[in-house]
Amino acid sequence: MAEADGAAEKVTTEMAAASLADPALEQSHGRVFIKTILNGAEEFVGRRVVVGGWVKTGREQGKGAFAFLELNDGSCLANLQVIVDAGVSSLAQLTPTGTSVLMEGELKKPPEGVKQSVELRVEKVLEVGLVDSAKYPLPKTRLTLEFLRDFVHFRARTNTISAVARIRNELAYATHTYFRENGFRYVHTPIITTSDCEGAGEMFQVTTLFSEAEKIEKELNQNPPPQESDIEAAKIIVKEKGESVSHLKSLKASKEKIVGAVSELTKAKESLAKLEERFNMKGGIPHKEGKIDFAHDFFGRQAFLTVSGQLQVETYACALGNVYTFGPTFRAEHSHTSRHLAEFWMVEPEIAFANLEDDMNYAESYVKFLCKWLLDHCLEDMEFMVKNVDKTAIERLKLVSLMPFERISYTKAVQLLENVTDKEFENRVEWGVDLASEHERYLTEVIFKKPVIVYNYPKGIKAFYMRQNDDGKTVAAMDVLVPKVGELIGGSQREERLDVLKQRILEMGLPLEPYDWYLDLRRFGTVKHCGFGLGFERMVLFATGLDNIRDVMPFPRYPGRADL
Repeated sequence: MAEADGAAEKVTTEMAAASLADPALEQSHGRVFIKTILNGAEEFVGRRVVVGGWVKTGREQGKGAFAFLELNDGSCLANLQVIVDAGVSSLAQLTPTGTSVLMEGELKKPPEGVKQSVELRVEKVLEVGLVDSAKYPLPKTRLTLEFLRDFVHFRARTNTISAVARIRNELAYATHTYFRENGFRYVHTPIITTSDCEGAGEMFQVTTLFSEAEKIEKELNQNPPPQESDIEAAKIIVKEKGESVSHLKSLKASKEKIVGAVSELTKAKESLAKLEERFNMKGGIPHKEGKIDFAHDFFGRQAFLTVSGQLQVETYACALGNVYTFGPTFRAEHSHTSRHLAEFWMVEPEIAFANLEDDMNYAESYVKFLCKWLLDHCLEDMEFMVKNVDKTAIERLKLVSLMPFERISYTKAVQLLENVTDKEFENRVEWGVDLASEHERYLTEVIFKKPVIVYNYPKGIKAFYMRQNDDGKTVAAMDVLVPKVGELIGGSQREERLDVLKQRILEMGLPLEPYDWYLDLRRFGTVKHCGFGLGFERMVLFATGLDNIRDVMPFPRYPGRADL
């Protein structure tokens, strides 16, 4: 893992040495990002630049002689102060909050005693996207995150959500960096699947049966199906045309006449087939033996939105070695808690020729890498979170990035929690019951005051693919618990023994057929391997200190809401 510890520093050095932009991609007007200007303020003073962004605040001064604009382009949290004279452009059009502008001017050093290090004196206004202040839904007043959930198409213009977006972006970039630096290959796993990874059954179904049924019903209403008499008449025509062909052949008629007669027979048969097809058309969902007949569905079988890419990415782990997938997953769970979404992103690595200890090592190393990456690359946004959301956010990242994680068995964790006397838990604690969020947070925030990895869980509360331990009661599973959110990562050594895996699938009440391909990995060249899944939104929650997962997903989906 030594190579992983220095990966962030190595990447930073490489980025500093390389050009950060492709000159061929420079926009025609040469727009400069506000972040670039503010980071090199002294070097930019006296230079002419073009900037574009959205007005955060605007006010006219000097009895309408000029206006101050606070401009933000999303490249960083800070705004660029812009001064526009009335002779350059209509100030009334520029000052409303939310107005988009593209401006050209000279960067000046502001007067002594002001907080800005540089400001733009505008000479030309190149483009303006007007805003009607009376109708703009985001006023300059402080807005609650709950209010902003009703305006997901605008909320990225606010300081909090834009900061979350940049933090999320850095965590995604850090994820790919970490796995690349450690020899993993990125695999795109399917979003549509025919197997249930978790065995929970809370999956969104993918089907065209309803749309096809509506289509057929509409077709039948507009063009009623033929009657039996129409079918019989068409059959008589086919019979007559067939007899005509036979008669011509018996007379040894010319080839031209026979070909013509065969052509008429073919047309008659096609006409009959179309009539029979329409005659047999029936509205509604197709059924067979009292159940929906998915053989008529798009994929010829039941299909779902994936709850995890793990099973599929295992196929590549059993060929390429160390791999990972990073993509959207879905769960049709009717939950309205602050921790659950119907659509969420998962980071799921799989490691070949590895056991549970290797799994825990990689999980700890990865989480530490993410925390250090944010401290090194996203400090301005993290400082905003400390000031406005959670005072301990940066302290928490430092703690996790520096301290070794505590590792305890599930049995030990239950013993510790059963002995707690200073707190009464809402959920009971006993061996064989899954730990609730309050238990997880108590372990990491109160007892150990650092991240905790709990391992060897009862098999009855874990998925079928987790390797059964020799005691017959537990599986080689582990969860990484962190302050603020509780479980951040769930992982395990996978069951590589064919007979044991088949038995576990049956014990869980699942059919073997959809997992036959998964069992093939054990039939042919089975290998010990392990993996884990990190809930990406939970990592963003942990980093930012925000309380509701709906505020760290750009377009959150949950029961009753799927905006945009």
